[in-house]
Formats: sequence, structure tokens, C-alpha cells
Amino acid sequence: MSKETKKLRIAHFGNRKIFERSGGVEVVVAEIASRQAALGHDVTVYNRRGHHISGAEFDMDNIKEWEGVHMKYVPTIPKAGLAAVSSSFFAALCCAVGQYDVVHIHAEGPSAFCWIPKLFGKRIICHNHGLDWKRSKWQGGPGAKFIKFGEKMSAKYADELIVLSPEIQRYFRETYNKETHLIPNGVNRPVKREPDLITRKYGVNGQDYILYLSRITEEKRADLLIKAYQKLNTQMKLMIAGGASESGGFLEKMKELASKDPKIIFTGFVKGRLLEELYSNAYLYILPSDIEGMPLSLLEAMSYGNCCLVSDIAECENVIGGHGVTFSKGSEEALKECLGYLIDNPETVKKLQASSPDYICGKYSWDDAAAQMLCLYNP
Repeated sequence: MSKETKKLRIAHFGNRKIFERSGGVEVVVAEIASRQAALGHDVTVYNRRGHHISGAEFDMDNIKEWEGVHMKYVPTIPKAGLAAVSSSFFAALCCAVGQYDVVHIHAEGPSAFCWIPKLFGKRIICHNHGLDWKRSKWQGGPGAKFIKFGEKMSAKYADELIVLSPEIQRYFRETYNKETHLIPNGVNRPVKREPDLITRKYGVNGQDYILYLSRITEEKRADLLIKAYQKLNTQMKLMIAGGASESGGFLEKMKELASKDPKIIFTGFVKGRLLEELYSNAYLYILPSDIEGMPLSLLEAMSYGNCCLVSDIAECENVIGGHGVTFSKGSEEALKECLGYLIDNPETVKKLQASSPDYICGKYSWDDAAAQMLCLYNP
């Protein structure tokens, strides 16, 4: 069998549970691992134990195989700040002693343990999904230091290091003199859904709501969006979809901020048909983040034909490529003005809705990403 077609034994860790779609890392691992398994490779994903981040009602435990991928579960301390550390440590041990050719580690925190399977002769791929130590939930505590340590370990021990943007590629070159591989996330071309569940659950019929769909954490700036929206005179509803992740009560603060406006609807974590309908029928999709890696929800929103309004950080601007609208990061007034303009100018919205699917699906492909990663697996 040639080098290109050699069957590999591959392990992934750093995610929560890939079949639960609880975050961007989970989506990436699911898309890549399932494609690797479909090509005939022996693929194992190490998942955390414990409840789904949005509640026990979303648990899907005891799944041993998913899309041809072996599912294994590692001990996890169910406390904020310790779940990721403990599960990553035990996953690294399992990968070290397991019969694997390649260990693919996702995110900076889990990469702190990349040296363990490295000691056992495994080929190590570290996959940087963003500079997580910058996120507000880790500031002022040991979390940022641990994540930064993971970043340093990945630069030192990884055989190959994957990044999502030219900015992060430049960061590793300047900070660690480390060359990296730029492999962007991908997107699938979806099937658009007519409004049904969203009409029955939330009273929206399509093109009559603004959609925020992301984790509800401080750096995603749902607070900025709510404040800007409340200054508008519009009957369009604001749908805030997503769960919280160790938010320190941020979700509750957002609900309190929006409590006097019945047009602001919190859906909680969404998946399946409900998620597809929300994407398919929004008038606008908004991502006002201060910090991102490469936002998968933005790629997905564009694939569904949404007009997207995003903060002008490089990670968002790189994705929309002129097929969306930006506002000045952190500016409530700029966000309000852009929102008001797009609500009052549906012809602009329709033009961007029409152009975004072909652009985004033509530029970003999970098949391409998976193929590029397999090339890195073979030394």
C-alpha cells in the first residue's frame, strides 16, 4: 500500500462529545474524523464524560460508534475549569499507550499534554482553534496561564501544527519561530427548510427575525447586540440561540438585560431540524464577537444564504470576504447603525443573501480540509 493510501490508526482528543455539536471544536472533529473513517482509516475519538454543556436533557451517552468512528470516554472531573484539563490528561495517557500512528489534539488547553503521547513515539498533530487564553472567561485566573502553557507545548512538541487564519500563522512564526499549516474549517452545502417548528415554538414565519446563533459568552458580545437592538424601532424579533459554557452567570445577565422586551427570544441550545429552520429563514445573522478563531456558525449561516453582519475582526472579515457587512468591534452605536440600515434596506439584504452560499461553499470544504490533514499525518 502506498504512502498516500496507507491505513492509519488515528486518535483525536480535545473535544467534549463530537456527536452533541456543543461547540466549534466538536463540529470540526466530527467532520474530519467521519471522513477519515469513510476512507478506511481506523479512527478513535476520546470524549469527555459528564452532561452536555446545555443540560442533561441533551445527553447522548453510551454511544460506542458514530459514523464509523470508535467512541471512547475518559474520566472527567465535573467542575468548571477542571473538566477539560482532567479529560485531556486521561485522553493523552490513553493515546500514549494505545496502538495509534497519529494523535490529533484539538485546541490549546488539551495540547498541554501533547508531550505524553510524544514520549511514546506517536506522531503529534496539534490543531489550534484560536488563541483561547485571550477569552474573557479565563482572564484573572490560572486558566489563561494553563492554556498559554498548552500553546507553548504545541509549538515545542507537535510534529505538525494546524492553524485557521493567516493572523495566527504569523503569531506562531513571530512568537515561537514555528512554521504552521493553514487549513481553514470547511462547510457543507445544506438543504434549506421551510418554517414549521420555529413558527409553532416562537411565532416567526421567516424573514421576520434577526438571528444570533453561538455560545453565549462574554467575548461573543450578546450584550452589545441586545443593547443595540433595544435602541431600534422595529417589529423584527431577535432570536438568541445557543447555550452557555462556564459563563459565570453571563447567560442569566443577558436574560435580565432583555427581560422587558418580549421581541427578544432565548431559544437555548438548538440542533437538528430546529437549527436548520433558524438558519434557513433568518433576515439577518449577527456575530458581534470580540474574539474568534474561525467561527463555524458564520460559515454555516452563509451556506444557508444569510445576510451576515459581523464585527470587523480579521477572523470574521476573512470569512465573509466582501459578501457580508462589518461594524466596528465593540461599538454599540456602530452596530445599531448597521442594524438599522439593513432592516430599512431589504434590497441590500437580498443581494447578500443571494451571493453568500455559492461563495462560502466554493471556498471552504471539509473534504479539502480532511485531505490536507491526512497529508500531514504521513511523515
